Amino acid sequence: MAHNRADRAVRVPRHDVGERPFIVIWEVTRACALACRHCRASAVPNRDPRELTTAEAEDLLRQVADFGRPPPLFVFTGGDPFERPDLCHLVRYGTRLGLPVAVSPSVTPTLTESRLRAVRDAGATAVSLSLDGSTAEIHDRFRGVAGVYESTLRAWQAARSLGLKVQVNTTVTGHNVADLADVAALVHTYGAMLWSLFLLVPTGRGRLLPPLTAAEVEDVLHFAYDVGAVIPTKTTEGHHFRRVVIQRRVLEEHGIDHEPFLGLGERYRRLSERWRRLGLAAADQRVRRPPLDVNAGRGFVFISHTGDVQPSGFLPLTAGNVRQRPLVDIYRTAPLFTRLRDPQNLTGRCRSCEFRSVCGGSRARAFALTGDPLAEDPWCTYQPGTFPFPREVASLAGRREPEGPARAPARARRGG
Repeated sequence: MAHNRADRAVRVPRHDVGERPFIVIWEVTRACALACRHCRASAVPNRDPRELTTAEAEDLLRQVADFGRPPPLFVFTGGDPFERPDLCHLVRYGTRLGLPVAVSPSVTPTLTESRLRAVRDAGATAVSLSLDGSTAEIHDRFRGVAGVYESTLRAWQAARSLGLKVQVNTTVTGHNVADLADVAALVHTYGAMLWSLFLLVPTGRGRLLPPLTAAEVEDVLHFAYDVGAVIPTKTTEGHHFRRVVIQRRVLEEHGIDHEPFLGLGERYRRLSERWRRLGLAAADQRVRRPPLDVNAGRGFVFISHTGDVQPSGFLPLTAGNVRQRPLVDIYRTAPLFTRLRDPQNLTGRCRSCEFRSVCGGSRARAFALTGDPLAEDPWCTYQPGTFPFPREVASLAGRREPEGPARAPARARRGG
């Protein structure tokens, strides 16, 4: 069956991601008062004197604008961005250059309603907040400071009352995986532009956290798909969610029950049951938000607090520095970036996978666990070629694939 562009299960940026990223994230500082157990940046209390100066930050913003129109989304993150006294000036500067700007603050004493109002007035349109548990006990233990849970809820309400869009980020590890349905219920209650589930990459302090198994990750991704019927949902470093979305769309069109067909596990059943008990499985359905096809170095670029250019904040390989070389040139031509953008360079199951052009696996997780950013994603269970609907997959992915006979449904069950 054919699908037009508007009906694709996965959104594709309208411009060539080899020429222009969809999103640029700048780590303005690593200073932060929290001690989050997963922190990629291993944040510290004080600012680093090597941080980009205000003038250098203005130059970075001009470099981002040099990518042309439409400009990439620009996100100020940290550490805690409010540790920089020039944050509002830089938000205003980027906005005047025509950049769509968002801020990802830490929930510390620096995050007040007046500061949220200030970044809004400077031109920011959205903020992202972290919620890693449905209770203060779970969230505050993860964030390392008592009282952060209540402060997060207050900041969330304040941001929405100011007209800012709010994205809620939840880091998924062994500490909170059983609580995800309750977190989703909070997102439904408080309202958000998007709920993003971050599948842990073991970098920084995150190396010490209890990981999920690949089978549990698969269960979580299918639960995220279910939740997406009620609240807008995405994943971070869970690129195989795009494969899950396509599989579920195909099975729905064929009237096939996904749970036994795909061999989902106990974690999925428990989360689904909790979701039903909370009464949200029967909540008002909404138009699904298709996931966006971007990946490390392929539509995504990260700038460190010292100006290093990396494919992702979770993939700590540096291709250059904006103090010495233009960001546009680094993104378009650096060998690290061009290798990551070519799916032919992937190895293992990711190379042979029919979903590779819209997934590609987490390059950050592959590097963290194997030392090779082009290796297969260790947290994906899918065995290439076992989903028996290649034509539908090609259509929903928005690309052409050689036609061939469908494989036996039994082979669609996930591998170990």
